[in-house]
Amino acid sequence: MWRRSFGTGSHAVDALKEKKWDALVIGGGHNGLTAAAYLARGGLSVAVLERRHVIGGAAVTEELIPGFKFSRCSYLQSLLRPSVISELELARHGLKLLKRNPSSFTPCLDGRYLLLGPTKVLNHREISKFSKRDADAYPKYESQLERFCTLMDPLLDSSPPESLQGISSLQDRLKNKVHNSVFWTRLLHQAASLGQKDMVDFMDLLLSPASKVLNNWFETDVLKATLATDAVIGSTASVNTPGSGYVLLHHLMGETDGDRGIWSYVEGGMGSISMAIGNAAREAGAQIVTSAGVSRLIVDDSGKANGVLLADGTMVQSSNILSNATPYKTFMELVPQNVLPDDFTRSIKYSDYSSGTTKINVAVDKLPDFHCCKSIDGLQYTGTIHIGSESMEEIDSACQDAVNGLPSRRPVIEMTIPSILDKTISPPGKHVINLFIQYTPYNPSNGSWDDPVYRESFAQRCFNLIDEYAPGFSSSVIGYDMLTPPDLEREIGLTGGNIFHGAMGLDSLFLMRPVKGWSNYRTPLPGLYLCGSGAHPGGGVMGAAGRNAAKLVLEDFKKKMN
Repeated sequence: MWRRSFGTGSHAVDALKEKKWDALVIGGGHNGLTAAAYLARGGLSVAVLERRHVIGGAAVTEELIPGFKFSRCSYLQSLLRPSVISELELARHGLKLLKRNPSSFTPCLDGRYLLLGPTKVLNHREISKFSKRDADAYPKYESQLERFCTLMDPLLDSSPPESLQGISSLQDRLKNKVHNSVFWTRLLHQAASLGQKDMVDFMDLLLSPASKVLNNWFETDVLKATLATDAVIGSTASVNTPGSGYVLLHHLMGETDGDRGIWSYVEGGMGSISMAIGNAAREAGAQIVTSAGVSRLIVDDSGKANGVLLADGTMVQSSNILSNATPYKTFMELVPQNVLPDDFTRSIKYSDYSSGTTKINVAVDKLPDFHCCKSIDGLQYTGTIHIGSESMEEIDSACQDAVNGLPSRRPVIEMTIPSILDKTISPPGKHVINLFIQYTPYNPSNGSWDDPVYRESFAQRCFNLIDEYAPGFSSSVIGYDMLTPPDLEREIGLTGGNIFHGAMGLDSLFLMRPVKGWSNYRTPLPGLYLCGSGAHPGGGVMGAAGRNAAKLVLEDFKKKMN
């Protein structure tokens, strides 16, 4: 279904070894495809090598139950950089975004509910049901976060101001010093424009637990819990973890068609993003080959990357290799031993790749019937439905279960129903439901994810929790696909099951991503670059790492040619 436009099989692999490529990209996830598109547009011969039968990495659509097309891992779009969308003309290549309004629905067991969306009137009316004070404060909260996002935006679309690595000329050192000075001057100017109060609040957001930030703003439990889910999604952190406020900001950085913080579905599922980027890359001349897993990098006698060896033994040559794999996979498994500096490999090895995330993709024969909202005309189905998130204490309790080695007794569930807006992904009258679930340890202390009975028991636990809010949900399930942290690692290549290619704590961002001294996509192995979410600016379907890395490779390539 999703592979027809791309090379696969022995003929495609044979074509790879017929020449030395200007650049190779390991992994056909969205960042790898983005890098390939920019490199090809820059005039380089490029090949993308994807291990699976389908491109997209975690941004993939797969028809696992006949008639039902699942966004198997990532499931919403907002973070994809506007520059990538416009420069690669993704709309022309088939990308169609479906805005959600309302964007959020939180049912309560006591019969109440909270709807949130992009309109101020709706938000004020809904929050006022719980607190007039909070309804008045909410626009100010959103406005402040938008100002902080404006400060962060320029950081996403450029390489960090890293010091030069290795031997360099006087001219390069001077150029680097000027470039970094300009970067910091511009950033300081933008920070100063915020004013001291906002800067103090910004630092408070970065360093504080999300619970502290939200408690300072609001008094309503269900409102705080709904907002807090953004601070912990995809991580093992609690709402009480210092620094969790940053991830709250990270998930509000995006936009849809210029509307800040608006998340959308993608027609055809998230794989349509990868397909559109892949089409742009192919149009520019890139070759994309599926079922072409890389087993290791080839390093020549001078200590430089010189190609890759595929799992079938095929050797593909290039002096510029971009890895869209995780930092651990890239440096600990693909690069030969004793090539990288010991301090670098130690930092990579002991980075945080932990995950508490499980994704269940469900096919149902009817929509869930939430008992708290019999008369709101289906608005509850459009956005993200928060199950088991009526208070921050509930979220913290679910997290503590995982800290103790147990899957959450009452998991935190984000439910989305994209087939409400996208009629291309399910049969008429039936629906696709995404369940993004926390918290599930990689190695549970009371069982194993390899045990079918254990897996089924946890899936049923999630369905039973939904039944409390929407009686009869379990009986509507036609079938489902479940990806636990080990499944995400094995199937998608996400080390530890971490959806961000590594934790998004303050110690793992910007100049420290993936490790100190190597934040600008270059690596200690000359000719090898990192272009995935394990590099700046981090996780999410952004395309920023791929775009930024490609620009750097093009710059380095031109230097070699001169």
